[in-house]
Amino acid sequence: MEPTGGPGVEAAALAAALMQARQTILPKRLGAPGPDARQLEAIVAAAAHAPDHGQILPWRFVLVPQAQRGRLADAFAAALRERDAAALPEQLEQAREKAHRSPVLLLVVVDGQRGDPGVDLNERILSAGCAVQNLLLMATALGFGSALTSGQALRSLALRALFGLQAGEHALCFVSLGTVLARKAARARPMPADYLTTLA
Repeated sequence: MEPTGGPGVEAAALAAALMQARQTILPKRLGAPGPDARQLEAIVAAAAHAPDHGQILPWRFVLVPQAQRGRLADAFAAALRERDAAALPEQLEQAREKAHRSPVLLLVVVDGQRGDPGVDLNERILSAGCAVQNLLLMATALGFGSALTSGQALRSLALRALFGLQAGEHALCFVSLGTVLARKAARARPMPADYLTTLA
């Protein structure tokens, strides 16, 4: 057991401060500069420390560089047309614009079939969630803002085709990273009493 004020207490305080500093910053409020190559490598490497039952690596990240944002914009517009054939030009343009927010953009993909079939999809998604949280915390530690975004476009044929998703693969969310341009006041977080009960 660590003495009061020992290394364990200091590490716990550092971890708590890092988790409390993490805040969702909307992609439109993330600007340049984004993480450089070395910083991005450290951010992505943090994901490797997520729990992974059977070491099957059921998730992966796909970096969308600036040079490919136009293709992603086209996929977002096509996804909207899949859902709404009567979408107006301004709505299609709004969909396209989302592809150009934030300096760094990653797609999170979960594979429901890779490796041991006994590891079900929920466990694979949980592993991916832990990987993403590690990534977000490292980005926060390096001074960058971050956000997770999802939506119906992730299930579209256009997006699946763009990223070459195979049967059994699921686009989980996008991760945006960049320098915080504007920040809202931190929201109130729930207390343990709000989500912890004891089995009687």
